[in-house]
Amino acid sequence: MNTPLVRVVVLNFDGGQMTIDCLDSLLATDWPADKLEIVLVDNGSLDDVADRVRTGYPQVRLLEPLENLGFAGGCNLGMRLAGEHAYVALVNNDATVDRGWLRPLVQAAETAADIGAVSAKMLFADRYLGIEVAAPDAETIGRKDPRRQGVHFSATRIDGVRNDQRVSFDEGFYGPEEPDRANGDEIARWSRERGSIRITIEPGEPLPTVASLRVSSPTRPQPVSLSTEAERRELSVDAERTWVDVRLDDQPFDVINNVGSSLYRGGFGGDRGFLERDLGQYEEPAEVFAWCGGAVLLKREYLDTVGVFDERLFLYYEDTDLSWRGRLQGWRYLYEPSSVVRHRHAQSAGVGSPTFRFYTERNRLLVLAKNAPGRLALRAGLGELRRCARWMVSAYIMRPLRLQMPERTMSAHRRRVLASYVRLLPGVLRDRRAAKPRVSRRALMSWEVTK
Repeated sequence: MNTPLVRVVVLNFDGGQMTIDCLDSLLATDWPADKLEIVLVDNGSLDDVADRVRTGYPQVRLLEPLENLGFAGGCNLGMRLAGEHAYVALVNNDATVDRGWLRPLVQAAETAADIGAVSAKMLFADRYLGIEVAAPDAETIGRKDPRRQGVHFSATRIDGVRNDQRVSFDEGFYGPEEPDRANGDEIARWSRERGSIRITIEPGEPLPTVASLRVSSPTRPQPVSLSTEAERRELSVDAERTWVDVRLDDQPFDVINNVGSSLYRGGFGGDRGFLERDLGQYEEPAEVFAWCGGAVLLKREYLDTVGVFDERLFLYYEDTDLSWRGRLQGWRYLYEPSSVVRHRHAQSAGVGSPTFRFYTERNRLLVLAKNAPGRLALRAGLGELRRCARWMVSAYIMRPLRLQMPERTMSAHRRRVLASYVRLLPGVLRDRRAAKPRVSRRALMSWEVTK
């Protein structure tokens, strides 16, 4: 086959050395140099990356909008440039690519005319050691809360040293809560029935050998299992905070960031395989509902037909939206496991930050309003209205009645999400009415999966 021209768009927003590392890896790609066009969009950054690229990377085309256009607007600037390219690849500036990442993506894209995009295998940049947690007697929290709550972790040590940044928890745990400082808690994480604790390996340093975990079960005594390949600890825990030492393995492993994107129940877009240990379970190519904008190859015809990112979304869910719009026009997407990219996750806004929560919560509602079956879109919008109303009542009526100060942070967040959603909704609904889907919105819900 003739080697097609591929444009790679990288967006920099104060990425510093991470962006330079990304560019270096792209320039080492196993692809003819005259068929690879690298475009860096410097999105109103204050770092020195633009100057470094101007002086040291003449083969990189630099665009400087002099303002932050968001991920959507910045990538659009690079994708809309005139050129003879057959494909556009998007690679996050906080990622590095393997030398052979591009060729299998192009080969997969050329297997069928209706393949609009091919996703790479995105692994977390770090490697890990892990501890598996099992709390078989986890019980539902309450009559109105069906979540199953296991045991509580309040502190960690790695070879006797506290370093909370090295310790992470997978989706077998609930999100972080405010620690009980009065009782000496340093973290606050509740497990579900099963979960994994991950310990980041520091490059160039000896592997850690022992993890110490402080665990308790404040509501009732129950058994818990903490296991690695090296050791399995079975114990019964109660309200007393107990330190437990667990020997770690000597073989680090990779953790999956994204292997294509899925549509989850309720219209949530999400990373397929997210936080799973890479055991080879995703080593076969597969068709996926959507692609992730962190590492993807997009066919030129697909973009010409469907369009580019919706700049109203600014940050997050823009790839889910464009994927969904393409699906409605009959395009399909593939995941290709032999294309490997390593990613420093959520460097732009940080998972759980106010910025992350605002854009993901608002943009999900807007994407549903534009693309989903009417009943789901309406239910999601009304659900946000009820959620906001409940927070207002709780924060400004019920708390004062209990002689407590009004809660302002979360109530302000809920008002901001709802107000921005309502402001942008008319334009989104106009886009919905103007679309002429070739595939029914209801039919696409067959892709919906549960986590």
